[in-house]
Amino acid sequence: MWNRHSTTLPLGQLFVLGFRGEELRPGHWLHHALQHKNLGGVVLFDRNVDGSIQNISSPVQLRRLTADLQNAAGGGLLIAVDQEGGKVCRLKATAGFCAQPAARDLGNQGLEASKNAASSCAKMLKSCGINLNFAPVVDLDYASPSPIIGRYGRSFGTDPENVYQHALAWIKAHHAQGVACCLKHFPGHGSARSDTHHGFVDASATWQPQELEPYRRLIAAGFEDAIMTAHLVLRQLDACGLPATLSRPILTGLLRQELGFQGVVCTDDLQMGAIRQGWSYKEAVQKALLAGADMLVIGNNLVDQPDALQEGVAAIEELLVTGQVKEERILASVKRIERLRASAERDQNTINVATEHTNTSPAE
Repeated sequence: MWNRHSTTLPLGQLFVLGFRGEELRPGHWLHHALQHKNLGGVVLFDRNVDGSIQNISSPVQLRRLTADLQNAAGGGLLIAVDQEGGKVCRLKATAGFCAQPAARDLGNQGLEASKNAASSCAKMLKSCGINLNFAPVVDLDYASPSPIIGRYGRSFGTDPENVYQHALAWIKAHHAQGVACCLKHFPGHGSARSDTHHGFVDASATWQPQELEPYRRLIAAGFEDAIMTAHLVLRQLDACGLPATLSRPILTGLLRQELGFQGVVCTDDLQMGAIRQGWSYKEAVQKALLAGADMLVIGNNLVDQPDALQEGVAAIEELLVTGQVKEERILASVKRIERLRASAERDQNTINVATEHTNTSPAE
């Protein structure tokens, strides 16, 4: 039965992996994963934690790399980056890419500035072979300052309506170029007083229900690309105290059932301290999947883990063998991922919002 699941279900589709290297070489574990293990996607970084180049050094090099990745996969590969603007840019001006302003600056400047920046960003990503942007951030800047959101100007502001309007502009600009978006960090990271990259973060005392509003509005408007989970503990949403990424009440109960999200639920990097310090890699993969995640992100940026796909697939196979997960559940995730991939391969705009909400910015 173990082998039957590993050969008949495309479990590799459930993973988005980072890797070290500016080129894809035959014999590299990623080359094998793309050709033989049905890997769902890759995530690219400019630098890794020691400051050395990880994947991106110039526009010419990046275009060559993304083309090689797609060729190895036979096409249809999701290639993602975090291109938010400001401090969080994998395609940096210092490497020859277009400069991108921070979300905070755009929130202050108004909707037209955001539309222009989003259009420039999406065109650049498209030209470089990127088809999934882990952006826009829809966190509300409630902490003063949040060490990972507000400190770096990653939020459009404190007003849910304003954040919604700017996020909508970013989504539309990306869709016009055939680039998919991933909102983050559900159910809201802006009020957290600590950084989940480094360790356990309980934001129960500071999180506010208004932090759900941008998600609620965008989902109601028809957004079905992807939403990234936060590694935050929110005890008012999960009495067991599990981080949102591992919480079934939050991912399935709140996001999927209450808010009605039909797209891909994507984890934040499972190598971040908030997860690694509490759970083994196998446990994290299993708990995230059981919670309701569709795609599991392993950045290989904070930690280099070349066997992440092999070990992750084995962890899911164990859930199948023991009956904790049904084949139908895996196939439902694969179907959502295939829909995301299809949306990233064509120009599209599935956001339907009344005129009064698309042409006016509350900040103006």
